[in-house]
Amino acid sequence: MEQRISVLTIGADDLPAMRGFYEDKLGWKPVAANNDIVFYKMNGFLLSIGKRKELAGFIGIHPEGSGFRGVTFGYNVPTADEVWTLYRQLKDKGVKILKEPVEPPFGGLFFYFEDIEGNVIEIAYNTFVYLDDQNNAIGHKPIDHL
Repeated sequence: MEQRISVLTIGADDLPAMRGFYEDKLGWKPVAANNDIVFYKMNGFLLSIGKRKELAGFIGIHPEGSGFRGVTFGYNVPTADEVWTLYRQLKDKGVKILKEPVEPPFGGLFFYFEDIEGNVIEIAYNTFVYLDDQNNAIGHKPIDHL
């Protein structure tokens, strides 16, 4: 099996509200959608948001779940200034900030926010992540010395 992901799916309790968050607050544009699921083209994969109960039923599992899911989504940018710009934009739009921007001891700058269903998203300027000219993550510097 190749080391890659083609589609990452979030199960949503309220799909129209989630679409509103990602499209109105973040400004994302769907590439395909119907009443049950929406797809957004990302950098090298698709993010889909589908109805949680229907998705769980299709898989054959229970849809319940609460609290931290053990997953965050990372959005890396090439400069600390861009972190601050995105922070101010999201805060002005009323997005719930979970952790204010902070400079960790190893460098960089990051903050966390959540969408309307509690999915956690990190905005980061990480000096250890290599980005190409389209801001795709293409590698990581060694961290064994940290």
